[in-house]
Amino acid sequence: MRNALTVDVEDYFQVAAFARQIDAATWNRFPLRVERNTHRLLDLFAEQDVRATFFVLGWVAERCPDLVRAIADQGHEVACHGYSHQLIYGQTPAIFRAETIRAKARLEDQAQRPVLGYRAASYSITRHSLWALDILTELGFAYDSSIFPIHHDRYGIPDSPRWPYRLDTPSGGSLIEFPPSTLAVGAYRLPVAGGGYFRIYPYQLTRFALSRINRVEKRPFIFYLHPWEIDPEQPRIRASWLSAFRHYTNLSRCEERLNRLLRDFQFATAKDVLEGLAVAVAISSTAFVTA
Repeated sequence: MRNALTVDVEDYFQVAAFARQIDAATWNRFPLRVERNTHRLLDLFAEQDVRATFFVLGWVAERCPDLVRAIADQGHEVACHGYSHQLIYGQTPAIFRAETIRAKARLEDQAQRPVLGYRAASYSITRHSLWALDILTELGFAYDSSIFPIHHDRYGIPDSPRWPYRLDTPSGGSLIEFPPSTLAVGAYRLPVAGGGYFRIYPYQLTRFALSRINRVEKRPFIFYLHPWEIDPEQPRIRASWLSAFRHYTNLSRCEERLNRLLRDFQFATAKDVLEGLAVAVAISSTAFVTA
């Protein structure tokens, strides 16, 4: 079964965990490492002959235009991660719309193909920012991967569906939602979609959970990673113990684990996986959004 392999293309100093320490207006003062790290991921994917979806930050695309072209030229999907990596529920609809237009236009110009997918910074489409879904449909996105069906201190709609579904937006539009993957443990949903969860959990737990999704639930999973997660030499930023734990734990082990994951499972782009689920997605419903 083919699963969706995705990369959120942002740099180490742009993560929400460091927002209190680093103002976005100062990002230009930090050395860029995202281009080198993303090329390393491209090399790893080429070695395993897999294609992925790269959700690229507009800010990165403006500074690294050759990176977006390389992603597209190597057969990967280019998708949108917004422009400034700000939490959507902290933005106004006008700012969100303007930033998303700017990012999407830049990515499409560089990739020379339509950008169909969107993923919010830190999965920040929650019950407080469902208005963003209408803007995404208005701007021509076909699918979103921003609604994490879990409890979390920064994101999540816990009772939202676990599998890809057609999502009806508050103003009557629609698009496909591809939620980050979870494992049902009784009434609890364990997040197993990648990122910090991939680095913090033992690899055996991740492999068991993702295998169960494929083999028992007979569903594809979606996996995500950031380029900075395979960069243990990145500059250290002082932060709270929780933010530091989430960001720095097992950076030195992540690339080796990723290689194992690429060998253990079959992968494709998010767009290709969703196209394979077209019939199942079309009959799904989303009462939670408009309730």
